[in-house]
Amino acid sequence: MTTTISRLYDTYPDAERAVRRLEAAGVPHSDISIVANNSDNWYGSSTAKVDRDRDGVDDRAEGAGTGAGIGAGIGSAAGLLAGLGLLAIPGLGPVVAAGWLASTAVGAAAGAATGGIVGALTEAGVSKDDASRYAEGVRRGGTLVSARVPDQDRTRLDALLHEKAVNLQERSTAWQKSGWNGFDAASPPLSPDDIGRERELYGTGMRGR
Repeated sequence: MTTTISRLYDTYPDAERAVRRLEAAGVPHSDISIVANNSDNWYGSSTAKVDRDRDGVDDRAEGAGTGAGIGAGIGSAAGLLAGLGLLAIPGLGPVVAAGWLASTAVGAAAGAATGGIVGALTEAGVSKDDASRYAEGVRRGGTLVSARVPDQDRTRLDALLHEKAVNLQERSTAWQKSGWNGFDAASPPLSPDDIGRERELYGTGMRGR
């Protein structure tokens, strides 16, 4: 039996390090996923090389061969992050993603009333409340890392995701005080300025879970 473990991070580099810790611990690339907000166009707009997996090759070129890069790096020596690609998920706007969760979210987007990302997470066993919080976290500029792991390894592998992770309960409580009632896939994506304000507000606190 397997279970899904997930964490939200305020920055992509923090999430990237979490992915690498999972890979180093032996979690297969096919069982890890990453979904990062791209509203500020940090990925894909520049003519400069994007090499976030630090293998010396432009990540966009590595992922171009299969479906905008989603899962393109799975099973390769370069790891999950070599498969990063651009796509849009309802309610989130532009994201950079790789792995099974993104693929499921895109497939579920058309028919899932709660939105592709929430539907994909709940299908993987995440509670609806947590799925809504994770989706909102990405909408507000964060990066989500999820992994399917054996039940007996959950505690050990879950601990690898703890460093720099957002305290999801505290963060969602803060959102609720500002009028948030749950993720809405029909809501317009936040602007880069809005996300900048979110990061200024929360980026230095509410870490850990």
